[in-house]
Amino acid sequence: MASHNGTKHLAPMEVSVEAGNGGGAEWLDDDGRPRRTGTFWTASAHIITAVIGSGVLSLAWAIAQLGWVAGPAAMLLFAFVTYYTATLLAECYRTGDPDTGKRNYTYMDAVRSNLGGAKVAFCGAIQYANLVGVAIGYTIASSISMQAVSRAGCFHKRGHAVPCKSSSNPYMILFGAVQILFSQIPDFDQIWWLSIVAAVMSFTYSAIGLSLGIAQTVANGGFKGSLTGISIGADVTSTQKVWHSLQAFGDIAFAYSFSNILIEIQDTIKAPPPSESKVMQKATRLSVATTTIFYMLCGCMGYAAFGDKAPDNLLTGFGFFEPFWLIDVANVAIVVHLVGAYQVFCQPIFAFVERRAAAAWPDSAFVSRELRVGPLALSVFRLTWRSAFVCVTTVVAMLLPFFGNVVGFLGAVSFWPLTVYFPVEMYIKQRRVPRGSTKWVCLQTLSVACLVVSIAAAAGSIADVIEALKVYHPFSS
Repeated sequence: MASHNGTKHLAPMEVSVEAGNGGGAEWLDDDGRPRRTGTFWTASAHIITAVIGSGVLSLAWAIAQLGWVAGPAAMLLFAFVTYYTATLLAECYRTGDPDTGKRNYTYMDAVRSNLGGAKVAFCGAIQYANLVGVAIGYTIASSISMQAVSRAGCFHKRGHAVPCKSSSNPYMILFGAVQILFSQIPDFDQIWWLSIVAAVMSFTYSAIGLSLGIAQTVANGGFKGSLTGISIGADVTSTQKVWHSLQAFGDIAFAYSFSNILIEIQDTIKAPPPSESKVMQKATRLSVATTTIFYMLCGCMGYAAFGDKAPDNLLTGFGFFEPFWLIDVANVAIVVHLVGAYQVFCQPIFAFVERRAAAAWPDSAFVSRELRVGPLALSVFRLTWRSAFVCVTTVVAMLLPFFGNVVGFLGAVSFWPLTVYFPVEMYIKQRRVPRGSTKWVCLQTLSVACLVVSIAAAAGSIADVIEALKVYHPFSS
């Protein structure tokens, strides 16, 4: 393993100076690109980083809407759907032969080479809109966590009855400034260490949330919650219960979504044997299983601790006040993780725009000239475009401070096309599954069932956003 890690440091740095002439063929893969060095473990780390995001913290709320029966059942169902469709998608990394076929570098390339036509534009629009949405959601989430750190200190000093209000805008601006710096790192390959740090952080805060949930449950002397979730009464009307249950489905679907960056992650795996799709399927199995166990524990313990009162975000909704330093550690871990995850999700957008620009203006020094400073590669174009992107997402985040609803909506809208529809269609095309055969019918049934879930969850989130807009003032969070 050690020698492998040694090459891992060298290979990308040596070659990325100028991909074409990195010292002969042994540095290059079959497509003439710098040799890929990823393994089963790095792919698993990338997936876990992408999946165990801030979504884990809203799961207690989601289970509270659905109850002890439907909540865990919905989680297992989405885990299975995500895993199954991810294995279909992994087969589409190479077109034709699984070992030597033409590689697809991005999700859109896979759609282009398998389906083509208008579907490519539809896929691109949804994928990039979803990634921009994730960037905005992460900016909001990190500011909420930073705010929670200052509030926890204030509650500790001045007692729990004091409101301890503060604006989240300065925290969003701070997060944006850090992202402008990090977004100058040019390649996905060169931030593998960021993924590992982020994965460790996500385990840290989830474990703290979990242990506080267990401690609270023990203190309560038993499990709270009911089989059917929040009961309809004075606080919750029956229509709200329906909308919230649908939104909970959206939250759970979003908590698992990583298929939109699966091909990009697969593109970091070293050349066969074994084929990339086999390695990726193993990595997916490990990651989805790990994540599911984790989600079940965090979501269920949070619900057991608070019952119907489970907050929208376990560590910032102040379900817990003490020990305040532990909550601070968890929130700092969330912020560090989100800094890394933001990059993981934004790199595909950056790469897409830069490829387009390089193709459109190949002779422009503004676009192509680079200055290397350590891991950063500064080009005037990259500096202006990436910084502008971060600034725009930060401003939008300040305008839309209701995190939960935005997350639910994004999850719902992108869940069906990216996680289910395209993988199923591409697999049918690639494997030439005959129309009308049992397998074809099963795959299409799965697709339609997920479409219904997607539409219902999106409707639930829109209803909630409309509620939130009634009492909303911009920039006043």
